[in-house]
Amino acid sequence: MSTPADPGAGRPRVRMTGAQRRRQLLDVGRELFAQRGYEATSIEEIAARADVSKPVVYEHFGGKEGLYAVVVDREMQRLLDRFTSALSMSGHPRELLERAALVLLDYIEEEADGFRVLVRDSPVAGTDGGFSSLISEVASKVEHVLGDQFRLRGYDPALAELYSQALVGMVALVGQWWLDTRSPDKREVAAHLVNLAYHGLSHLEPSPGLAGRP
Repeated sequence: MSTPADPGAGRPRVRMTGAQRRRQLLDVGRELFAQRGYEATSIEEIAARADVSKPVVYEHFGGKEGLYAVVVDREMQRLLDRFTSALSMSGHPRELLERAALVLLDYIEEEADGFRVLVRDSPVAGTDGGFSSLISEVASKVEHVLGDQFRLRGYDPALAELYSQALVGMVALVGQWWLDTRSPDKREVAAHLVNLAYHGLSHLEPSPGLAGRP
């Protein structure tokens, strides 16, 4: 009795343009780097998952380091574009804080693999700092919003940089925690973040001091 032929045997590889193949390798790399980390991911595994030979990966990215660097850069740009769009529209400061918090939580929900890649410490020279660089870039956008509000309220606008780093860092760390817990709902998480941030900012002391020090 003859056995059924393997449906995958002799199946031709899907032909792609150079741009399509590059996007495919980036998507495969992002998934594997998110699941396994940079060190545990091999070129062989990337090539096998993409159903190509190893030289194809080298041809597009020069190796694993090059692929990783482009994956990180692409994710950073995707997230920065979301923040830029959300903060470019006018609105009440509280509304802007809500948008910023939801941008990050939406990204985590929709692009969890990309976020996992970003929050890992970058092991590759040539990437631009990954998550720490991202926080700095987002904070610079928030700084302009805070600077305007500080001037209106009589606070020193030079302190807007410090406060923007604190706010963005807080949201980012909560985002890392929510990545795995996914509870409570993202809108509730955003509401609590904004509650702390906005009410804290609205009651700033012009010249704060430490209560426990003379």
